[in-house]
Amino acid sequence: GQTFSISKGTIFYRLRTDPKIVMRVITLLAYGCPPKAVEKAFGFHERTIKNWWIRSGEHNRAMHEEIVGKSQLELEQVQADEIKGKGQGANFWIAMAMMVHTRLWLGGAISHKRDLGLIQDLANQLRQIALCREMLLAVDGLISYVKAFRRAFRTPWKGEKGGRHLLISWPNIAIVQVVKQRKKGKLSIDRRIVQGCKNMIARLIVKTQGGGVINTAYIERLNATFRQRLAWLARRTRYLAQQTDTMMAGMFTVGNFYNFCDNHHSLRLKMSVGRRGYRWVKRTPAMAAGLADHQWTVEEVFYFKIPPPRWEPPKRKGRHSKATLELTFRIILRQNHQLKIIRERCKDLGVIQKITHNLTC
Repeated sequence: GQTFSISKGTIFYRLRTDPKIVMRVITLLAYGCPPKAVEKAFGFHERTIKNWWIRSGEHNRAMHEEIVGKSQLELEQVQADEIKGKGQGANFWIAMAMMVHTRLWLGGAISHKRDLGLIQDLANQLRQIALCREMLLAVDGLISYVKAFRRAFRTPWKGEKGGRHLLISWPNIAIVQVVKQRKKGKLSIDRRIVQGCKNMIARLIVKTQGGGVINTAYIERLNATFRQRLAWLARRTRYLAQQTDTMMAGMFTVGNFYNFCDNHHSLRLKMSVGRRGYRWVKRTPAMAAGLADHQWTVEEVFYFKIPPPRWEPPKRKGRHSKATLELTFRIILRQNHQLKIIRERCKDLGVIQKITHNLTC
């Protein structure tokens, strides 16, 4: 029979180095160890380490899009912010967002400019995850957030007359801003409600953070975690990022480790043991969001197999063959689509009758 490799679909495919060593190197880099120290300790060339790092970033990005990006969550409150990083010849910006109630890192975008394009990319990622429920979006004073969020959280609706679809804005979406200004050594904080009802905002704040006022403290703490683990995000550093691939790899690797491998102190649950005793059950952000049932190890992250894309019929000019139509309808039927929809879209009823006869036999 045909042979296969267990490492196919992972970062270890066709690598000659022991996977355990590769995992140790990437884990050290993801938790703030300088690349020069890893190079000296393990004796690998810097290009080899960089290649492993980029492989890890591509794998973790695909894993994040598969698990977090395709999940449908009731986000309730989302906080977003940007971090300024230092690059070779020019600075860059990273925009990230997190779900406050579960501390789940929802994704991020990288750009050399702090403009609408950067924020729109982040808003589109949130749109894929969010359910159309009550949601509070807390950001800083950057005006691009308001326009990007209003663009993203809309649903196309086809009218009776045809033509271009109408874009219906989601109801119950609140946008608030926290604007900080420092004048003559004094810090002033202005909390603005750009969109939404005050009662809904107050209710979501109590539900997600237990009370308090409008703030962006949770995403700022997450920014501090990323600054601690990625040297080129530190405020005062001589380590400069040179390529976008390296920065993207660092963001998704650290983000996945934070979501799946790191227990969060504020997410622990108190479980009673016996009559008077109790113990604390530790949880990761992914466990709190219902995306995982246990704390993942580094091996589970790196050996996670990305499912292949869904099969689509080949695009060819002219009429499809009956064999292609038969295969297409088999897949549609297995996905629990109604036969009535197929009959309305298909003109070749003989193919449908043949399929239904074979499936019922």
